[in-house]
Amino acid sequence: MEEFSLRVIEIIRSIPEGKVSSYGRIAVLAGAPRGARQVARLLHSSSRKHNMPWHRVVNSSGGISLEGDAGQIQRGLLEAEGVEFTTSGKVKLSAHLWEG
Repeated sequence: MEEFSLRVIEIIRSIPEGKVSSYGRIAVLAGAPRGARQVARLLHSSSRKHNMPWHRVVNSSGGISLEGDAGQIQRGLLEAEGVEFTTSGKVKLSAHLWEG
């Protein structure tokens, strides 16, 4: 596995319960500022295999990018950790954003 992927896995695993980070911020922390899509692909393909808390990764505006049931599952997991949402359905980043 390449170094970027290993760093992404480590970063995502370190997001604390009740906090979220964005695909882009994780990419920056892993050394690839333009690698947000790579982060998304890695989450999609390897979350279970590498035991990553995938639900703690949202888009840059605090929105859940997954649609349908998957998005509802993600929101439920976040709410179970105490993450609050705005009336427009986005994570309250002022309270829950993890910068790494």
